[in-house]
Amino acid sequence: MRRTLTLVGLAAVPLAVLGVFFVLPVAGMISEGFYVDGQLDVGAVVEVLTRPRTVRVVWFTVWSALAGTALSLLLGVPAAHLLHRRRFPGRSALRAALLVPFVLPTVVVGVAFRELIGEAGPLGFLGFDGSAAAIVAGLAFFNVAVVIRAVGAAWESLDPRPAEAAAALGAGPAHVFRTVTLPALRPAIVSAASVVFLFCATAFGVVLTLGGLRYSSVETEIYLLTTNLLDLQAAAALSIVQLLAIVALLAITSRLRAVADPTLARTTARPPRIGRGDWPSVAATALVLLLVGLPVTALVVGSLHAGGGWSLDNYRALTTEGSRQALLVPATTALVTSLRTAVDATWMSLTLGVLVAVVVSRRSHSRTERRARGLLDGLFMLPLGVSAVTLGFGFLITLDEPPLDLRDNPLLVPIAQALVALPLVVRTLAPALGGIDDRQRQAAASLGAGPVRTFATVDLPVLWKPLLAAAGFAFAVSLGEFGATSFLAREENPTLPIVIFHLIGHPGAMNYGMALAASVVLAATTAVVMLAVERLRVPSLGAL
Repeated sequence: MRRTLTLVGLAAVPLAVLGVFFVLPVAGMISEGFYVDGQLDVGAVVEVLTRPRTVRVVWFTVWSALAGTALSLLLGVPAAHLLHRRRFPGRSALRAALLVPFVLPTVVVGVAFRELIGEAGPLGFLGFDGSAAAIVAGLAFFNVAVVIRAVGAAWESLDPRPAEAAAALGAGPAHVFRTVTLPALRPAIVSAASVVFLFCATAFGVVLTLGGLRYSSVETEIYLLTTNLLDLQAAAALSIVQLLAIVALLAITSRLRAVADPTLARTTARPPRIGRGDWPSVAATALVLLLVGLPVTALVVGSLHAGGGWSLDNYRALTTEGSRQALLVPATTALVTSLRTAVDATWMSLTLGVLVAVVVSRRSHSRTERRARGLLDGLFMLPLGVSAVTLGFGFLITLDEPPLDLRDNPLLVPIAQALVALPLVVRTLAPALGGIDDRQRQAAASLGAGPVRTFATVDLPVLWKPLLAAAGFAFAVSLGEFGATSFLAREENPTLPIVIFHLIGHPGAMNYGMALAASVVLAATTAVVMLAVERLRVPSLGAL
């Protein structure tokens, strides 16, 4: 009974937050889609889903997500081999650098690719500006790090002896990989692919900035239906379909992740140096570096050009409202708002994340308790199954009337961003807590330590590094969050990603130069946070 009451007590606050800021918005969204003037109208939803444009949008979402996943796997798997199974100078720095794109703001990546492949860009001659190929490249830019981390962690855990035995019997490298290594890695690869597909299908900023008027995903279509066409019912119908599809995919991903969890101890053998047979891995890693490095380099170079020469004028202009009053507040003010919002979102997500991680990671003493913890784990992961755009839209239509009229509350944006970051925080903390021997807690309790003292003396020494890593991830995710914030941020109090999007939407060389400079500032801030997280060596991406 005491264990049950403790479980309920720890889960009470996160469940209450989930109910108010997740279940209620989703329920309101469903009501908006299925009910017209208080009457159930399923036909209206069917009408929205059978529109020719809706069919095209859904098809492009699925096609681009599949293409982005395939490209991420094609580059990420061999790069994981080089970065996790081979030894060379600078390997740690390279692994850290390739982690940064995963949390870069989506609008920044969109601006960087436009600067690279635009008509005046270094690769403008390729004609990729406004094309589906640019969108797929942008999706792979984000998600190749997920593949490298997830597959690389599994690769490091493999016992090398079966492959060595096959090679000793005369099998070539390709045959060893196909018959021994690949079957062992298949669960991790499939799990990583499902997670990447989920991220690609819910991409927002990349499609919005690179797709132009020609391409639209479900995410951007919801945004356009809400902000431009004011067709809330159609937006709600699309959100419902997306919610069901992503939750189903999330359930599959969870099962695959359970299968893919390494069961072997990580080998302590020192990895060999790069050999002649590693050229496919070297080539794939070089392509990954080009995919990541070229847009970022083009962004930085472009931000330093103004008035036909090298200049810092674009950065100096960040203290202004741009040409023709493009902004209501300067970009520097928006940066302060982003930092303040990220701090709030971080402490919120950490507070909830620690409680959730403690609940789902404790060892169960009965089948009922185990099922309860599994149910709670699934409930707390639900925000990962809802895109940020859908979440922001749900906030927009449900939290605007008493007694929950929060539209003017300054904490509404941090709350939305905290929910977006919560699954990543939990997946960073739960494995660390789950790895603690429960007998240590029992010994502390038998010596008279209460629950708080036990947590402080047993759990906290193990948890502090993952806790700092989770804080870094939450802070970085909040800095770059664009989907939910685009619905909720007030025009006079925008975050920096919102300002960047407004600047690229207003004509004028000064506004575009400011967008480039603001993107560099935001990307550099995020990169510094993520490089600090990488030094903690907590495999957060692999835990997804």
